[in-house]
Amino acid sequence: MSELPEVSEVVDLPTEIDTSQPHIARMYDYYLGGKNHFAADRELADKVIAAIPGMRTGPRENREFLGRTVRYLAGEAGIRQFLDIGTGLPTTNSVHEVAQQVAPSSRVVYVDNDPLVLTHARALLTSSEEGRTAYIQADLRKPQEILSSPVVQSVLDFSQPVALLLLAVLQFIPDEDGPAEIVATLRDALAPGSYLIASHVTDEHNVAGSAAGERAYQSRGVPLHMRDSAKFADIAFTGMELLPPGVVLVSEWRAGTGPLPLANEVNCYGGVARKPAFR
Repeated sequence: MSELPEVSEVVDLPTEIDTSQPHIARMYDYYLGGKNHFAADRELADKVIAAIPGMRTGPRENREFLGRTVRYLAGEAGIRQFLDIGTGLPTTNSVHEVAQQVAPSSRVVYVDNDPLVLTHARALLTSSEEGRTAYIQADLRKPQEILSSPVVQSVLDFSQPVALLLLAVLQFIPDEDGPAEIVATLRDALAPGSYLIASHVTDEHNVAGSAAGERAYQSRGVPLHMRDSAKFADIAFTGMELLPPGVVLVSEWRAGTGPLPLANEVNCYGGVARKPAFR
């Protein structure tokens, strides 16, 4: 994929972008060392980094987790369809790049609610000739709108297995918005043999720092809600068959033999689960 342009190079910046309000996709880009963010995003992200000194480690490990899980599903599991909700700004090793490297016929739909993501996605998320790649602007809190989207319906065949990705996005759905019900709606639309890849930040390994980081997000209207591993598993994987090693730190999911970062730097759990056949 070609190098991403900086925000200042985006000529047709969508008018609906409020550059004074931080957005999770642009903050995530900042954590990863990207170029596509505004002062408000950097200001809030720096406050979080001050509270959690290893904050940049978790997003990096989450991207590595994405690569390993997609590579596994496209390879060993034979999945050819991927729905990535909360994709964030395009970066290296995006879902279609990993999947189509393994299986060029893979089809991928990206979903995010930041209009800046749409601007970049249209220009940069190019598919292999054999596969398909598409992007829609939509909100995870409205799962039926995602599932009924003509673009989604034209790219993905829900009568066949699909891999649903919810990476580092469920923590921005507060309990009162029903995250478990949102996931259930999406899960119910998947055919047996489909998979769910999910990750979620936690406060279990750095209670004080995580609480300060959570307060910083919420002070700017960003509804971050950290959860422990049991609550995350209950929201994401109820009724599904977790693959080994289960819900673990994203850095530990089928990792290689090299040294792993500290748990209090990663602060993010992940897992992969399969939707069983009807009984």
